[in-house]
Amino acid sequence: MIRLFVLDMNELKLLKMKIKTTGLLLILLVFSVAGIAQKNSVKDAKKTITTFKKEDSGITKFFNSAYGYVVFPGIGKGGLGIGGAGGKGVVFKGGGAVADAKMSQITIGFQAGGQKYAEVIFFENAEAYERFIAGNYEFAAQVSAVALKSGASANAEYRDGMLVFTMAIGGLMYEASVGGQKFKVEMY
Repeated sequence: MIRLFVLDMNELKLLKMKIKTTGLLLILLVFSVAGIAQKNSVKDAKKTITTFKKEDSGITKFFNSAYGYVVFPGIGKGGLGIGGAGGKGVVFKGGGAVADAKMSQITIGFQAGGQKYAEVIFFENAEAYERFIAGNYEFAAQVSAVALKSGASANAEYRDGMLVFTMAIGGLMYEASVGGQKFKVEMY
């Protein structure tokens, strides 16, 4: 037996309202997930550095040779069609913490789920570092990250003076897109 469902105008309006409400709730959830990742400290950043080095010891060369770097111990990302990400990090220069950084990202497109991941951005030279800390910095859409796993750093190269590594901490999204990320830096 085939059943046909016909919606009258009131039912159609109710369905549209439910879809909009669900979308709004998902957006709020995304920013709540991002808010969870906001709690940060220099201690957390240093633990993240240790974890990155344990995962791939080859990354140590970048920590030792980079002009500076920023460490985001936990970035929350989530979405369903519309999504977002956010987190707090610490900027290091000469091995010492010099600033706080905030990252935010809004995404639209095919996506579903949530994820928490760590991110480290290395600055090859003073010019790249200064561009980042000068104010509001944004990654272009084509910027990509190296997903950290053992040996991943061996062939990693700087692009436009920057190199980005990400490491999944948990969740259902397997890739951490960095294109479109916006950063704000507050010097100590």
